[in-house]
Amino acid sequence: MNQKLKENISESLSAVLPITITVLLVSVFLVPMEIGTFAMFLMGAVMLIIGMGFFQLGAEMSMTPLGEGMGIQLSKSKKIGLLAFSVFIIGAVITIAEPDLQVLADQMPAIPSNLLVWTVAIGVGICLTIAVLRILFKINLSLLLMVLYLLVILLSFLTPNDFVPVAFDSGGATTGPITVPFILALGVGLASVRSDKNASDDSFGLVAISSIGPILAVLLLGIFFQPTDASYTPTEFLDVSTTQDVMREFMLELPHFAKEVLISMLPIALLFFIFQLISRRYHHRQYIRMIVGLIYTYIGLVLFLTGVSIGFAPVGSLLGGELAASQYKWLLIPIGMLIGYFIVKAEPAIQVLNHQVENVTGGSISASSMNICLSIGVAVSVGLAMTRSITGVSIYWIIIPGYLIALLLSRFVPKIFIGIAFDSGGVASGPMTSTFLLPLCIGVSESLDGNIMADAFGVVALVALTPLIAIQIMGLVFKWREGKAAQNAALTIDELNEIEEWEDTEEDA
Repeated sequence: MNQKLKENISESLSAVLPITITVLLVSVFLVPMEIGTFAMFLMGAVMLIIGMGFFQLGAEMSMTPLGEGMGIQLSKSKKIGLLAFSVFIIGAVITIAEPDLQVLADQMPAIPSNLLVWTVAIGVGICLTIAVLRILFKINLSLLLMVLYLLVILLSFLTPNDFVPVAFDSGGATTGPITVPFILALGVGLASVRSDKNASDDSFGLVAISSIGPILAVLLLGIFFQPTDASYTPTEFLDVSTTQDVMREFMLELPHFAKEVLISMLPIALLFFIFQLISRRYHHRQYIRMIVGLIYTYIGLVLFLTGVSIGFAPVGSLLGGELAASQYKWLLIPIGMLIGYFIVKAEPAIQVLNHQVENVTGGSISASSMNICLSIGVAVSVGLAMTRSITGVSIYWIIIPGYLIALLLSRFVPKIFIGIAFDSGGVASGPMTSTFLLPLCIGVSESLDGNIMADAFGVVALVALTPLIAIQIMGLVFKWREGKAAQNAALTIDELNEIEEWEDTEEDA
């Protein structure tokens, strides 16, 4: 087996094992599960681990070099109109290819799946174009984010209440395992052509701005679109009694996800072949390596999505519903926080972002510190989501103050942390959130006869919000430590100067 693949699978195991143990403990002490249901969950976990390993290797071999190569070529274009049109098409294509968005769209009771996907694709295309132009024209990221989020807040007051959580969720779900490695690499490629001191800082922020596009697009859709059917189809629990039944169910569903991911990957593959045909950027060995990388990415996503959709989603719905119906419903908040702390590490795109942050910053911001910070942020967000599902409190009371705090912090932290923080918000809310945490909240809302659209949807949005604050707080700590180190270094130099002066005085004497 490929040594890198072994390392990735080992890393995936350490990420998925804690959430698996947490669900096991809950099933033993609070929500008894049938052996067949838990066996499905375990099989899903195994597929998830292997799938994450293949995906990370494939993204490193294909998506990252493709994104960087396109970024470098686009930045050399002298025709701004052609560049903007190209970026818009790229943004729309990779969004339609995003399986994470399809997972969310399939669970949406009020909007037809295709309508939501195309609306979001247009939103991403427009905002990715804005993000690329920002890098080329060196526009301040913090200022641009303030303008865009102010527009989001204003539009949200004109949109029906049921659409607001859906709009914010679509922003988080769009930046999934296909889009994130590509967009992150695109930013690095665009910034690498510049030679100024802020180039590395500006390599982040594309995911952040791109994730605002779907929010704006769906809010506008909510103003003009009147849903005719808002019924939700509950998650089905498969009837299995033996390990052979478990394997059969997964094998029956595998072709469906293989076809879905193939349809998703074809636009990316087509984009790659067209780009290579026009630019001739990659030599033969690189070209073959990237094709192999696309195959690894495909295998990884098929296994991952099959595992989380068949093994994890029903268990999430079951845990939420059973706990909400019991006398221990308030335990959902600490249990949700514990699940949130561990589940973010199982998001496939998180490790891609964390390793890129470590590489771009030369190790000054480590992947481990990013992991801890994101885990704390997502734990808080899931706790808030559970509180919303139980109490029915409006998402406005969390989202608007949360974004105002995040935007205020952006005026005080080092520039690089702004891009990393807002990028991490989109990356944290991936397929694990859509296929486990969202069904968990839906299960709670159904059990308490709540409004699914208003109370359950919004968890993806909250998972995308808290990392913005958590990473920027880490940035403030980083800034304080740097200032302290500089102060200590200055004191040391002053002391050395005083010693030298004293020695000179002694010699003169």
